[in-house]
Amino acid sequence: MYQIGWFSTGRGKGSRDLLTVVQESIRQGKLKATIPFVFCSRGPGDAPGSDQFIELVKSYGIPLVCFSSRKFKRQMKLEAPDVWRLEYDREVMKWLEGFPNDLCILAGYMLVVGREMCRKYKMVNLHPAAPSGPKGTWQEVIWQLIEQKAQGTGAMMHLVTPELDQGPPVAYCTFSLRGEPFDRHWKEIEGLSVEQIKSQQGENNALFKLIRQHGVVREHPLVISTINAFSQGNVRIEGDRVVDRSGKPIAGYDLTEEIDRLVK
Repeated sequence: MYQIGWFSTGRGKGSRDLLTVVQESIRQGKLKATIPFVFCSRGPGDAPGSDQFIELVKSYGIPLVCFSSRKFKRQMKLEAPDVWRLEYDREVMKWLEGFPNDLCILAGYMLVVGREMCRKYKMVNLHPAAPSGPKGTWQEVIWQLIEQKAQGTGAMMHLVTPELDQGPPVAYCTFSLRGEPFDRHWKEIEGLSVEQIKSQQGENNALFKLIRQHGVVREHPLVISTINAFSQGNVRIEGDRVVDRSGKPIAGYDLTEEIDRLVK
């Protein structure tokens, strides 16, 4: 059985929903995998959102390791992020000794993983953009897409590296931002700058919401399909490379057709 280590800060509903989708897929037999542990970078009482996440993990009976990065940073009394983050990662790796994993998934994990942890674990992260697309949070990605008048976007799972959102794509899907129902919303903002849209409507802008809707509906099936691709040997991580079943390096495993079937 394929073993998935799960890393999250557990800030909000999105983190809880993603864990729920994967756990339900395992329970229903759609995903031939187990979750030997969940690691949360917040502890009980750190924040209401992470407290809900912690309770969710407990309700599933999954072994849970909590280690508050906030409290650790305060205890270290060091301002240099490269120093306290390195020491934090080392402590996390100690906490996780003995937990098996074939692949680790970062799902709403709000810390940049350092080089030592990247070497120790095969880690992938969900990012709300297609390969070579915008970097940053999903909100930042959407505003950049609007500013660029982008033709398309997508979602991807990428290899975790010490450089934020810079790891090579592991698996991805894409979709068009043109045609219906997008075109009429592009017309609504013609002549407006992103700053004007932000100040007048913010995230209530119809195009902004539509891009998010089409992206988020693909994120859950992309995670499931990516785990399946790994468990079936269709994609692997070898060092800092992503390779296919035959060992040939690839620029990500294209799951667009599969994801389109699942969301229609």
